[in-house]
Amino acid sequence: MAARKPVWDDGRMAERIMFVQLKTGHDIDRGPAWISVVSFSRSWRTATWHGRRLRRTTGLFDANFVDEETGDWYWLSGPRRDLGDTRYARVVPTVDDDAAQPYREFLDGASLPGREQG
Repeated sequence: MAARKPVWDDGRMAERIMFVQLKTGHDIDRGPAWISVVSFSRSWRTATWHGRRLRRTTGLFDANFVDEETGDWYWLSGPRRDLGDTRYARVVPTVDDDAAQPYREFLDGASLPGREQG
């Protein structure tokens, strides 16, 4: 599979494999979670995921993005090789089909697409 790279010149968004967890309506770290391809704006302040437009925010407990339409809180971060993506609860994320192969390769020691330099 060809590595995904940020593309800025033609207006598309940079794509990254990310851990995404819904925080709204769930106890700390107990919401559903996904390993997904997330697209980020050039400023990294806006993310597009599963058809949702998420805006980066600060000052929220346990969330770093808010769904602009619903107001739902999400936590987005790079996935961890040790599968310790949550802090307090063990939630097994659903791995989206388009993220499955690069995520498996990451768990086996490869760099994440777009993160070859760190």
